[in-house]
Amino acid sequence: MGARSFFSDKEKQDIEFAIKNAELDTSGEIRVHIEDKCKGDPRNRAAYVFEQLKMHKTELRNGVLFYLAVNNRKFAILGDVGINKSVPENFWDGIRDMMLDEFRENRFVDGLINGITEAGKQLKKHFPHQLDDVNELTDEISFGESKS
Repeated sequence: MGARSFFSDKEKQDIEFAIKNAELDTSGEIRVHIEDKCKGDPRNRAAYVFEQLKMHKTELRNGVLFYLAVNNRKFAILGDVGINKSVPENFWDGIRDMMLDEFRENRFVDGLINGITEAGKQLKKHFPHQLDDVNELTDEISFGESKS
């Protein structure tokens, strides 16, 4: 099964809705990127995708990427320097572990939505919504072809 067909249209809408909700009260930006496979370390691939999606260009450097390689069941969560300076050192590990518990039960949508929601809570705490905030990055899921 390929990345584009891994989730149904309804599931994709639910994930994008979770992103919109998580971003409501924060200036932070959340993206989800899905690929077929990742041959190497998913964190390295996520870092490459993060740059390709220009997530490092947000004003406060507070973007968070949820990266999934669906065919070989790898994933990573990557926060930009702004959010990483604000959250506890093992924060992403806690979200990863929670998501992994859901993924092991084949509840991929629930795992992603719960991870997005938790990231949104931290973004809200450290980067509250300002009156002049604009959505700097699209909330749509992006798909890619794995090269590494």
